[in-house]
Amino acid sequence: MNRPTIVILGAGLGGAIAAYDLRHVLGERARIVMVSKGDTFHFTPSNPWVAVNWRKREAIEVSLPEVMKRKGVEFINVGASRIRPAEKGIDLADGRSLHYDYLVIATGPDLAFDEIPGLGPDGNTVSICHVDHAVRAAVAFDAFVKNPGPIVVGAVQGASCFGPAYEFAMILDTELRRRKLRDKVPMTFVTSEPYIGHLGLDGVGDTKGLLESEMRQRHIKWITNAKVKSVDAGMMHVEEVGEDGAVRANHDLPFAYSMMLPAFRGVEAVRGVEGLTNPRGFILVDKHQRNPTWPDIFALGVCIAIPPTGPTPVPVGVPKTGFMIESMVSAISANLKQILDGEAPSFEASWNAICLADFGDGGVAFMAQPQIPPRNINWSASGGWVHTAKVAFEGYFLHKVRKGQAEPLYEKLALDLIGAHKLRRTIQSTPAQEPKA
Repeated sequence: MNRPTIVILGAGLGGAIAAYDLRHVLGERARIVMVSKGDTFHFTPSNPWVAVNWRKREAIEVSLPEVMKRKGVEFINVGASRIRPAEKGIDLADGRSLHYDYLVIATGPDLAFDEIPGLGPDGNTVSICHVDHAVRAAVAFDAFVKNPGPIVVGAVQGASCFGPAYEFAMILDTELRRRKLRDKVPMTFVTSEPYIGHLGLDGVGDTKGLLESEMRQRHIKWITNAKVKSVDAGMMHVEEVGEDGAVRANHDLPFAYSMMLPAFRGVEAVRGVEGLTNPRGFILVDKHQRNPTWPDIFALGVCIAIPPTGPTPVPVGVPKTGFMIESMVSAISANLKQILDGEAPSFEASWNAICLADFGDGGVAFMAQPQIPPRNINWSASGGWVHTAKVAFEGYFLHKVRKGQAEPLYEKLALDLIGAHKLRRTIQSTPAQEPKA
């Protein structure tokens, strides 16, 4: 009996756990092949720590070929150059082609630094989007502390991943205070969000109040509804837009160190494939994570198309958090099992958001269920425990990847946070008992 071939395109947070989960759910019923232009998994949420030398890259890396071999997953260490859905084919960068029966796209995004002159690690700002960028950012930070000056951190128009920008601003503040240099470094946070704490989600709980309070406490100024026009060496040119979309102020912001998150788009291998992507190259999926035009293609993670929560004066995207990605993985695995059983797919991902935003000496946690308002759970909290929780979760997730485990860690974290939240509310609402005589 010929086994169907399931190809997973991408070996990041979504692709790696998809390989484990598919093998766990399907057993030996399918041949599973992973295609990746690199052979190493990086825990992307740790990149802000790498950029200030709180982590070395080796600590957040996992070599994939051996662990995939143990899981019975074929590993091809060559990137894809083009997908040909009509032929169920993938052209590889080395000239080979690969056939699939089912394709799971988990590529992550292409980083659109080129859309703004001077932006990015090959321009005049650093990046924490990839561990290679974070290592270069750490070298630049070492040079910066020898001759400190203004810092500009944030996210440009069209960005959809705002949490790491807030994290990095606060982590820089924490590290500079530890070095007794904070008084020499004016800091400005520049974001396309309509308000601080919007996060591409129209806020979660009181993220607006929590993050504004953190910024005031840390003496970080901010500009919202911001469009970055260009970045020269040491100078960022920003338009501040009003609610009507008209430019109400222009800012020339000097900096000695700057990290700005870019907008995302789909990777080149899929951009422009008719019926597969939207104009930005993000994969179109239905409620079963399946492409409507090419039903043998599934997709998950940052590469899929999700409409924004609503209109904003400056374009703002929607983040795809780890909890969402894991739920997409689970839905795809269950749906593929149904398909192999001759059934119609019926499983849907729970598009909920959960995030631990570490600030070095504290942090903010938030949970949105569902991600888009109105919500059943709309919760946020802050405190030193967030930093501790994120450190523990980093170790736990890396252990999972190294061991090839398929259990949903973000779901476990969510349940733990919900339980702690309910316990706190119960304690707060329970009348104090008089002490017994």
